[in-house]
Amino acid sequence: MDTKHLKYWLALKRIEGIGSSHFKILLEAFGTPERVFHQPLTSLTAVPGIGRKTAANIKSFNFWGDVEKELDLVRKHAVDIITFQDPLYPRNLLNIYDNPPFLYIKGTLLHDDINIAVVGSRMASTYGKYVTETLCRELALAGITIVSGMARGIDSAAHRGALAGKGRTVAVLGCGIDIIYPPENEKLFKDITARGAVITEYPFGMPPQGSNFPARNRIISGMSLGVVVVEATEKSGSLITARLALEQNREVFAVPGSIDSAGSRGTNKLIKQGAKLVETVHDILEEILPQVEIAPRRTAPRKETKAKTSLDEPSMKVPPSSTAVRLSDREATVLKLICEKPIDVDGIIVGAKMKAGETLNILLSLELQGHIRQLPGKLFVRSE
Repeated sequence: MDTKHLKYWLALKRIEGIGSSHFKILLEAFGTPERVFHQPLTSLTAVPGIGRKTAANIKSFNFWGDVEKELDLVRKHAVDIITFQDPLYPRNLLNIYDNPPFLYIKGTLLHDDINIAVVGSRMASTYGKYVTETLCRELALAGITIVSGMARGIDSAAHRGALAGKGRTVAVLGCGIDIIYPPENEKLFKDITARGAVITEYPFGMPPQGSNFPARNRIISGMSLGVVVVEATEKSGSLITARLALEQNREVFAVPGSIDSAGSRGTNKLIKQGAKLVETVHDILEEILPQVEIAPRRTAPRKETKAKTSLDEPSMKVPPSSTAVRLSDREATVLKLICEKPIDVDGIIVGAKMKAGETLNILLSLELQGHIRQLPGKLFVRSE
């Protein structure tokens, strides 16, 4: 859409009293945002839900200079804006009643993206992050696009897992697209835009205010076929996303956690309430794949013939390749710490003298290569 018409979309969204639902009502009545601004007051007040005050705000709008500045920022930051009339607008998002009229996008959205949301605690445990990266890597290998919020903890682990699986991932922000939050995710932000997209409904310069995030969550769930919750307290914002998913008729999945962990009470409660318990990636795929066709360039992981085990005892055993693959120096360092005697993940992190996140990525890589396997209790041993 050219900037001549786009400016009316931006302007209409800025008017006090016009939310996402009122925006759609006005377009249904008059066709385009530009025509809305050209309507007489009596025509505007005749639209259901548009009171006299809101109609007066439309007629008195005089902040076109601010709209032009916004369009300048769009060009300066190489950002795209797509409206809900654009074919690249996430099709699942069209099905919720208060979908954003338009989205700011850095990166690329694909029409055939098959989206699964993965969310959870910002104060994630080492194990929670490991499980998240494992699931998201396998989902990415199956052709699934991972959607999350780029927050600390589980969200960041979800994006990293998708990237490790050479897949696509989408981050939905609760701030303007020119603001990287949290700031330590600057590299992750760039990696996501290179292999997917960062999106938001908020204008440039909008800070990450607390009130923005519940609204952001409806986009995360709304554009996805299902929501996977990993580690959440009983008052976690991730449970809001799960509730929104149910209201939007989406699938809800939960990874079980320890009964004595406060960070697992929310997910365990979801399972009690009927969320599907996730033990392996196949628990997600068997619900999602019947609804879609996976692109031929990717295939779903082979399902194990034996009974599934828990995420503490993954079934994703990949046999070592017949062709020897040279390990990196860091992979070799971690592998030397693991033998036939089980060793816990904290011991590996200490022994490797690496950051926890880096060590977890290496463990995931070694596991997927078939060099090691995981036992209950976050223990690792060499593969037989």
